[in-house]
Amino acid sequence: MDLNLDTLKREILDYLDSAGMAVFYSNPGGLEGLPMVLWDTTRYPDYQVFLQAAKRLGLQMVLFAARELDGDDLDELVLQLDALEIPRDMKRDLETRLRDLRVYVGVTCSIELAFDYQSRLYVYELQPDWYEDFLAAEDEIVTAATEDDDEPDSYPGYFSKN
Repeated sequence: MDLNLDTLKREILDYLDSAGMAVFYSNPGGLEGLPMVLWDTTRYPDYQVFLQAAKRLGLQMVLFAARELDGDDLDELVLQLDALEIPRDMKRDLETRLRDLRVYVGVTCSIELAFDYQSRLYVYELQPDWYEDFLAAEDEIVTAATEDDDEPDSYPGYFSKN
């Protein structure tokens, strides 16, 4: 689902303010590696229900993080792609996908809300479909680069007489 997270980000912050909850602005992706439980945003997409759960537990502070797509991230992927030796049609497909994503530079691509309860983080996270496409392209390029690095620099069966 392609969401307008810029509008939703403002709406969430307004809601938190009106609900009297303290907001701790955290870094996007800063929760990775911590024990967490993810909210089912597919079946329960309403962030207000998530925040009501925190309020019912007596919590008054939530973590909030948002990320915008950075043009430098796209530029870095293009540079990595240019350096790869992969089939021409695969390279062309990835170039097109990355070029199409340029329209989203500066647009919010991820929102995270979280609260801590009994040493576990409960997390609500949303990303639009176009950002999933970015992450998939990034993964394909990184995987291809890793495979490219694994190939030996010399030809098998060739021995130098020096």
